[in-house]
Amino acid sequence: MKKGDICLINLNIGEGHEQFGERPAIVISETETDIVIVIPITSNLNALRFPYTIAIIPDKENNLYQESAALIFHIRAIDKSRVLKKIGEINKEFQKKIDKILREMLKL
Repeated sequence: MKKGDICLINLNIGEGHEQFGERPAIVISETETDIVIVIPITSNLNALRFPYTIAIIPDKENNLYQESAALIFHIRAIDKSRVLKKIGEINKEFQKKIDKILREMLKL
């Protein structure tokens, strides 16, 4: 896995407003300790009303089947065993937009 990969992940447990279930996510980083940092993706476009989200248009590169929203404010670390398979990847321009939002959100 590498930064920018879109993978299907299993978030079988969630509380309140946390994302859960099988869903695509954008890989931000894979650590040496088998932890993967991801940004969950939702097909619920109402999520775009929140700050720190960005729309994703389906294309041949990302292999998403419908317009979706990357929930950057839901960034989380998961065990590598929760990654089911790679389904696509985002392009470099989109990655730059995510990096900018992450820096803003984390006050970097």
